Amino acid sequence: MNRQPRARRGRVVKAMLASAGLAGWVSLAMAQTAPNPSTSPSTSAAAPADPTGGTESVRVLLTPRRYTTLAAEIGARVDQLPVPEGAAFAAGDLLVVLDCSSQSAQLARARAMLDAARKTLTANERLLQLNAVGQLELDVARTEVDKAAAEAALYESVVAKCRIAAPFAGRVVEQKVREQQFVQPAQAMLEILDDSVLELEFIVPSRWLGWLRAGQGFKVRIDETGRSYPARVLRIGAKVDPVSQSIKIVGTVDGRFPELLAGMSGRASFVPARRHD
Repeated sequence: MNRQPRARRGRVVKAMLASAGLAGWVSLAMAQTAPNPSTSPSTSAAAPADPTGGTESVRVLLTPRRYTTLAAEIGARVDQLPVPEGAAFAAGDLLVVLDCSSQSAQLARARAMLDAARKTLTANERLLQLNAVGQLELDVARTEVDKAAAEAALYESVVAKCRIAAPFAGRVVEQKVREQQFVQPAQAMLEILDDSVLELEFIVPSRWLGWLRAGQGFKVRIDETGRSYPARVLRIGAKVDPVSQSIKIVGTVDGRFPELLAGMSGRASFVPARRHD
């Protein structure tokens, strides 16, 4: 009699435990699928902020507007290099002095011969008035004057090459020769540049031509100084590279910043015109 109630109670307890276990699994599943307030749809769907601020950027190089290498036009010994490397100079300042003693002596000789030829011509002109010489002698005297004048002009041009003046204001980049060194014609002596205006050279994708214009302003951050500077586009290249689909752009830094030097590099940042619409 007691065994049946006990068996019935056992079955009821088992059924209750099974029901409780099912409920636990349902609760666990609901907990996993329920939305988490910390990751609500409005928060998770938000796009991260654009670190560039909606800009396009490209690497740039600072270059001087004018630069050149001064070479010797005659063979001579270097007498003076008045401006040292890195120093500034004004337009017309003396940069190189060559020892042209022999050329100067030849110039003096040519001038003396010219003076003598002119005196001979003057004397023949007077003698012609007195019928003491013929027209031929007078013509020969005039030819001698022209010949002496040409020779004097030749040596004047040679002596002028002994003193080399600065074609523009700027700085000496490198002295390629030293004082007392003998130089040959066409030998490089000085490398100079004009740092009054620094230009920015860079290559951009040709698709930028849809919004990039001459005169457009932009910012350039120079790596060496860690600072940003105002700049603007000077000119746009005349041809798109068909292979790389790119084009060369030249800009300039607005203002004078003594810390900027040719050869520095950085990154230019543009705000395309279409982003303003």
